[in-house]
Amino acid sequence: MRTTQNNIVPVMSGIGVYLPRNIVLSRDLDAKLGLRSGWLERNCGVVQRHVVSDDETQEFMAAEAAGAALDDAKLDGHEIDLLLFAAAVGRQPIPATAPLIKQMLGLSDERFPAYDVNATCLSALVAMDVAAMHINAGRAKNVLVVASEIASRALPWQSDPRTAGLFGDGAAAFVVRAADETARCQIGAMHMETYAEGYDFCELRAGGTRYDFQSERDTFAANAEFEMRGASLYRLSSEAAPAFIARLLEKAGWRQGEVDLVVPHQASPHALAHIIKRCGFAADRVVDFVADIGNQVAASWPIAFYKARQDGRIKPGMKMLVLGTSAGVSLGGAAMVA
Repeated sequence: MRTTQNNIVPVMSGIGVYLPRNIVLSRDLDAKLGLRSGWLERNCGVVQRHVVSDDETQEFMAAEAAGAALDDAKLDGHEIDLLLFAAAVGRQPIPATAPLIKQMLGLSDERFPAYDVNATCLSALVAMDVAAMHINAGRAKNVLVVASEIASRALPWQSDPRTAGLFGDGAAAFVVRAADETARCQIGAMHMETYAEGYDFCELRAGGTRYDFQSERDTFAANAEFEMRGASLYRLSSEAAPAFIARLLEKAGWRQGEVDLVVPHQASPHALAHIIKRCGFAADRVVDFVADIGNQVAASWPIAFYKARQDGRIKPGMKMLVLGTSAGVSLGGAAMVA
């Protein structure tokens, strides 16, 4: 596992989740969209998803999950040295969302840094790695990572309901710190690879510098919905995944047969079936909640991790892989020991 000369072992010592109150069934969306009953469930594999109500803002969900994670870690917010907000889409382009989360946690008077980490669906995984590096370097003792996503917006319900039907909302947070008696899981090797030829496979083109709202309002509006080239994304990730996982396992010093549990990004039921079939993991070793929660983007694997722990599937000493893909296209993973 990851250590330094001082034998510091970064661990996840607390985790919390917030799921919106409103649960939207695929069959109800079928009726709303004029689709045959059962169409979305058959084509997406998602039975239901959580969707925010008007009072459940992104920052509200983030703060709720963060408070739960701090409680789980038996940590006071004033003991935090760094706050990382990890999401594909934040509250607004400027400023970063992290300072607002810090404010909502009542920590504005504390002078620790708070900033965003954006690697789209891999944001929480990359933020965990950044947190671990801070712990290893002695620059922080307690890092709070918060992932909150409202993925139910900007979806192409009319043009591509197969894609739109995959997504749901939710938030998760966890604490990374040096190993102690509250430790949940040791954080070991992390590996990430980017296949830039897939840059345009998943896009939300408006909202940045690409289109000027003042001079290109119609173009801006026409590009304000998420678009995914699912077949291309699947083909690229499918071809790259086995060798990628082999390199991650080599970094961890593990053989594939030693892995007790795989906690993947909950991209889609088809993507999880791919992990099982293409990468050689037994179905009972892959955490799969996507049919009931949908793809919650950066929050998805921490929420799946939390649910697996709640179900008693994560036991002391287990060797686990966290795996995911992101727009861009990147593959990422981390080795963890419960």
